[in-house]
Amino acid sequence: MIRYHDEEWGVPVHDDRLLFEFLILEGAQAGLSWETVLRKRERYREVFDGFDAAKIAQYGAPKVRVLLADPGIIRNRLKISATISNAQAFLAVQSEFGNEAARAARTEGCSRADGGI
Repeated sequence: MIRYHDEEWGVPVHDDRLLFEFLILEGAQAGLSWETVLRKRERYREVFDGFDAAKIAQYGAPKVRVLLADPGIIRNRLKISATISNAQAFLAVQSEFGNEAARAARTEGCSRADGGI
């Protein structure tokens, strides 16, 4: 937890895959401690195809059943469904506006101190 705080939290991110990873992990964290999610992070990377939004956007019922049976992740049907929906939305944003990280980095007034990316 200390390593995450010191090396990742609040650090600007300019990589779409990592931005998407944080989005998914934040959704998984809802109602739980961040420490719980961080302990499961590596398994999330494994079962969610390295947080490849294009792959996740295609997940169907068979993959959802596999995920719901995996004790290494937070097995909540709504959170898993949200992950798939968020992947589809993430790809739609990329399609319309280009690379999300680049777009966010161009936002004026963006800084770590004011909560920007």
